[in-house]
Amino acid sequence: MDDFDLSRLLDKPRLNIERQRSFDERSLSELSIGLTRGLDNYESAYSPGRSGLDTPASSTRNSFEPHPMVADAWEALRRSLVHFRGQPVGTIAAYDHASEEVFVRDFVPSALAFLMNGEPDIVKNFLLKTLQLQGWEKRIDRFKLGEGAMPASFKVLHDPVRKSDTIIADFGESAIGRVAPVDSGFWWIILLRAYTKSTGDLSLAETPECQKGMRLILALCLSEGFDTFPTLLCADGCSMIDRRMGIYGYPIEIQALFFMALRSALVMLKHDAEGKEFIERIVKRLHALSYHMRSYFWLDFQQLNDIYRYKTEEYSHTAVNKFNVIPDSIPEWVFDFMPTRGGYFIGNVSPARMDFRWFALGNCVAILSSLATPEQASAIMDLFEERWEELVGEMPLKICYPAIESHEWRIVTGCDPKNTRWSYHNGGSWPVLLWLLTAACIKTGRPQIARRAIDLAESRLLKDSWPEYYDDDVGGSFTPGDDLARRGQTNEARDQEILLVDVLKSSAKKHFRKYKAIVDQKES
Repeated sequence: MDDFDLSRLLDKPRLNIERQRSFDERSLSELSIGLTRGLDNYESAYSPGRSGLDTPASSTRNSFEPHPMVADAWEALRRSLVHFRGQPVGTIAAYDHASEEVFVRDFVPSALAFLMNGEPDIVKNFLLKTLQLQGWEKRIDRFKLGEGAMPASFKVLHDPVRKSDTIIADFGESAIGRVAPVDSGFWWIILLRAYTKSTGDLSLAETPECQKGMRLILALCLSEGFDTFPTLLCADGCSMIDRRMGIYGYPIEIQALFFMALRSALVMLKHDAEGKEFIERIVKRLHALSYHMRSYFWLDFQQLNDIYRYKTEEYSHTAVNKFNVIPDSIPEWVFDFMPTRGGYFIGNVSPARMDFRWFALGNCVAILSSLATPEQASAIMDLFEERWEELVGEMPLKICYPAIESHEWRIVTGCDPKNTRWSYHNGGSWPVLLWLLTAACIKTGRPQIARRAIDLAESRLLKDSWPEYYDDDVGGSFTPGDDLARRGQTNEARDQEILLVDVLKSSAKKHFRKYKAIVDQKES
């Protein structure tokens, strides 16, 4: 990274690394406590216990009035708890037969809500249980997965006759498309860091089991092979977008999570013989990854013009068009979409291919992890303001933009009826992403953007029976998603978007007041 020397971290004790904040910005793993302690004086939110109404303790102790949906969301979240031998280990996605499993990526926002509400035990139980599952032998047909792979999900089977509980984990062998979840291991490391920062309990991360778990995950990601890029090569459907959507290659979501997980692991690994070896590899990878992403994935008005004028078939180390991208392959919609003010990390970059689509999760995580420079983070916020109708619309937040359709939809998705135009992962609106947007807005000092999005969500969610996602076409119809089995149920999207936004909203309000005061002072 250009503005600091990561190599200096190698010679410093681990506590100094954390205290000196060698990275320029806070990561999401620090944000779970930073929002409550550093930004909004939420110290009381970490005290044990809840209010008499079974709502977040923070809600009754703060001066602002919580939204009426909050109490209902907490009640629903607690009903969704999954227990193993009497201990809560996660939350199910919904009260239907198709969603009885605890998904690793889906539990993370719920875990942050529990941490901010002073209930870390369930998070600790989840971390330890998934860590045990990592040690299982993982086979799909006759092929064995890497030792460090984390499960996509697990479920608990209760035997009332024998009075015993059994856990069944899925590492991709039961998933649609049989794809292993690349993001699960990253989310596990990030959540471990969030737990450590929130509770101040270093002992969990320092246990031999957690240290080994981190090293196994990192060993999968940092192994040397045929790749010429520091990014991770992935199959379609390996992340939140878990169906075929043309994200194979080097998707922005995975690269941003990879960066954040590396940063989190860097401050948690012990400086023993095994840990120091990985720390050295992490530092080198962070240097290369940040340069690669900031240089080749970033797109703004100037960069778009440069790509449009690329020469092709350049053969030497001095080539400007290093991936041999043909300018004619730039889709027409990009020229209308790209404002003169703003920018974003595009979806994918690989030989002769650039996926110019916008992906919300990857860009928000890029801000929170400081993969984006301060200038790039500000430009992403500018893009939200300039292209509000396209990226937010009537309900935050579009998972990607634009939707693919017609012949391209048939080729890219394999005629997937669930990912039709402006639905589900193909341009659908997912309220659960709102907490990431809010956190990114707070970090960049643009809380007014989050406030506007939150107001939209509050006006619809309860009235629409808490849909998991919305089908949306800019300027056209706007309805809850067709997956009716998940409407009116306790799916995690329902809980996460309210529980975290309740806490984040107060932070946004406070920063909005500060922002307005500064503006008023300047104007006067």
